[in-house]
Amino acid sequence: MDITLALGGGGSKGNSHIGVLRILEKEGFRIRAIAGTSFGGMVAVFYAAGFSPDQIEEIFSAVDQSRLYDRVGDESPSFLGLGGVQKWLEHTLGERTFEELKIPCALTAVDLLTSCEIVLNAGLLWQAILATIALPGIFPAFRMEEWELLDGGVLNPVPVALARSLAPSLPVVAVSLSAPLGEPPRSLSMPLPNGLPALLISRLGSLRFTKALDIFMRSIDIGNRQITELRFQIEKPDVIIRPDVTGLGVLDRVDVHEVVKHGEAAAQAALPELKRAASWTNRVRRKLFGDS
Repeated sequence: MDITLALGGGGSKGNSHIGVLRILEKEGFRIRAIAGTSFGGMVAVFYAAGFSPDQIEEIFSAVDQSRLYDRVGDESPSFLGLGGVQKWLEHTLGERTFEELKIPCALTAVDLLTSCEIVLNAGLLWQAILATIALPGIFPAFRMEEWELLDGGVLNPVPVALARSLAPSLPVVAVSLSAPLGEPPRSLSMPLPNGLPALLISRLGSLRFTKALDIFMRSIDIGNRQITELRFQIEKPDVIIRPDVTGLGVLDRVDVHEVVKHGEAAAQAALPELKRAASWTNRVRRKLFGDS
């Protein structure tokens, strides 16, 4: 049963993608191509590079989450840095490029200078990941060629059309990590540097600026949900999987193994729909009539 995947962004909750991948493999689905945005883009790259879901879970769970957001001197203005993430990616992926991947893979980012969506499908993998996870204002924009790149989720929270372009004859399974419309947006959990006194942390949490940032981020979350639903209506993924991770914030420190379980449960629940989408009757229909 051949499929292609579109993995959405969502920060720490993106670890649930690993659980989705595990169940799909266990049930005999062959992922022939994969596209991703933000954290979903990072998982997509690791999977396309040949890492198994078990290996990805082991690698991600071993990361010291308290040291990911160090700043480096030449980063653009932002609240947090990605120095720790960059070091980890360079160590783990080295100089691997898209041309060396086992299956077709592409990520999305947004160019701050032109307001256009940029598809990343060539060059160094770690650079593409840094671009697609650059949450606006929170993390620094990533400069690549003539672009100044931000998180692809700004325009395309779950890249369904991009996934379909990688394997046009296959059903597209979209994995969305955003809360359904109508649920209250999740407050921002901003990680603070290690070693700060408890009193200072308490005061930082009560500052008007911190509260204003929280309101801003919750507003962004609302817009992201609306964009996701509108793009689903237009791009029509064959199956939508929604792990129950809406209680997690984008920057929360999480137990990776627990978040993975949410992805497993969601994929397990979607199996009947997945099998229908990948059935031979649907394959014939798709070849005869396309995606209509």
